[in-house]
Amino acid sequence: MKYEILGPLRVRDDNGDCSSISARKIETVLAVLLIRSDQVVAPDQLMTEIWADCPPRRASAGLHVYISQVRKFLARPEQDKNPVVTQPPGYLLRKGSDEIDFHEFLKLMNQGRSHMKERHFDEASDCLERALNLWYGPVLGDLRNGPIIDGFVTWMMESRMECLEMLGEAHLQLGRHRELVGRLYPLTAENPLRESFYRQLMLALYRSERQADALKVYQSARAVLNDELGLEPCRALRDLHQAILVDDGGQLELRAS
Repeated sequence: MKYEILGPLRVRDDNGDCSSISARKIETVLAVLLIRSDQVVAPDQLMTEIWADCPPRRASAGLHVYISQVRKFLARPEQDKNPVVTQPPGYLLRKGSDEIDFHEFLKLMNQGRSHMKERHFDEASDCLERALNLWYGPVLGDLRNGPIIDGFVTWMMESRMECLEMLGEAHLQLGRHRELVGRLYPLTAENPLRESFYRQLMLALYRSERQADALKVYQSARAVLNDELGLEPCRALRDLHQAILVDDGGQLELRAS
């Protein structure tokens, strides 16, 4: 099986058939077990994810029911054992030979990072593109409730931003600035406080012979940062702005290396 959580939670069988859980509390239990795959999750941790600080009187009994429903959902005729097992002091999902998409995402992203350090930009771009293509929506859809899921979602979103930043740097190094412009405009709009995307967009525009547009991006970034945080752009962004103003091509080439 393949577990997919880089979007709404779903399980894909070996034949490609996809299934999902409609009951939110059962989905929460499976999500936590997947996040902590091959690790024991204590009942009180699961109950916190399901009910936050307001568990019902029969919360333990309810959790047993949800675990049973998760096992039923994951049961497959070809399996000798169910992947969800009881292991004191709680429950554990044994991954075995099954796949979890966020593990593959992190593996590809780390490979991309290594290629970037070695200045193998084509290989880095390939790994990072493949990592990002695993995403098919917001992590776990709108499933939010407790510290395990919330912390995981934050981790994945930050990892995705890092992956996008590295991909932008790889494309700049490969001279793909014109195609990068179209990607970066929506990224700056969706992440208005992330200055690295403004920097990449300014550099891509300048290299696409759009100096005036690059300067407009700086003014937009400066206005947003002032309005939202009362801050001036970071030193890297200010220096890039100055280099574009004086049309210092040498300095601008160095900034992507």
